[in-house]
Amino acid sequence: MFRSKPWRLCKGMRAPFSTRAWYQMPLKQRSLGKPVGGHSSGKSILAPGKPLSREELLNLLEKSLVHKDDVLLAISKPPGLPVDGKPGEVTLLSLLPFLSQKLGLPQNLQVIKAAGKESSGLVLLSGCADTVRRVHDFYIRSQRAKRPTATYCAITTRIPEASEGEISTGLKLMQIEDFDLVVPVASPSRGSIERREVKKTLTHYKVLDSNEDCALLQLQPLTAFPSQLLVHSTLILSPILGDHMYSSRVGAVLGEPFLLSPESALPRTQILNDSLLTKLHLQQRHVHRLPLHLHLHRLLLPSTEGFSSCAALTAPFPAFFLRTLSLLGLALPQEETKEQEKTLKAFSTTQ
Repeated sequence: MFRSKPWRLCKGMRAPFSTRAWYQMPLKQRSLGKPVGGHSSGKSILAPGKPLSREELLNLLEKSLVHKDDVLLAISKPPGLPVDGKPGEVTLLSLLPFLSQKLGLPQNLQVIKAAGKESSGLVLLSGCADTVRRVHDFYIRSQRAKRPTATYCAITTRIPEASEGEISTGLKLMQIEDFDLVVPVASPSRGSIERREVKKTLTHYKVLDSNEDCALLQLQPLTAFPSQLLVHSTLILSPILGDHMYSSRVGAVLGEPFLLSPESALPRTQILNDSLLTKLHLQQRHVHRLPLHLHLHRLLLPSTEGFSSCAALTAPFPAFFLRTLSLLGLALPQEETKEQEKTLKAFSTTQ
């Protein structure tokens, strides 16, 4: 949780507050259908079978507050909820006015930083223009200094060859058949970068734990590009669990992974090997309901004293994420374990 002194640039929000996020609660059995797998015992890591209504989403978001003070609000959003979208679509921005009314918050909240649509995790908001500018300036300064400000955790379906390293490549948006996809460009020309057709991207990664054919990764992007972490994970031959967009780019022959071209590997439901399916108590026909296991866990913020020091804001891991870790025999770093064990215990004992 963000523990620095409360910011006083603007007023109108109440004192710091936190509560258990919606995904720390057990998933409703009525939404999941019948258990799959011979050893599931009614427990599931699958997403609800039907889209949640606006009112259900509002109730869940109301319970997902991570931090609240005079000028900053942070929630931990569920996977599958986009921040913005087309008119008429249910998005976080379309829900914000109703959420603000329910919680007595300012109506002019702006999104400063947010997990992507399919990811879970932190969304940072503020109704104070000075605070928004201050935090944006901090992120710009940090990016220029090549200091990561966002830390994601991901569960991958393979173990990277190196336990720690950097993923650096050019990325561009490209239409392939009916899909708008992000495509890596290994050696982009200066002209393509100057024309902004390609952007150089960089991600630090570290294996926090591994077991057989899966791993828990820490991912710290130093650049921002759509689907950057998903595509970068395929480049180290370790697709993120629940990635139904880019995981098809990693193939295997006799158990050895290799990278397929984007043109020959269009999006599809992720294919899991028999070992992973068994551990997760799933059948392949249910994998399309597997949520993306990519969580924006931690954000740095400038402290009240200035840019020379930072404060950290964290969001608890979703219950489905913790349950998957348990099923795969993966462990969080020691400093995270005690807090997350409470979440997993509550999730498991009520199933």
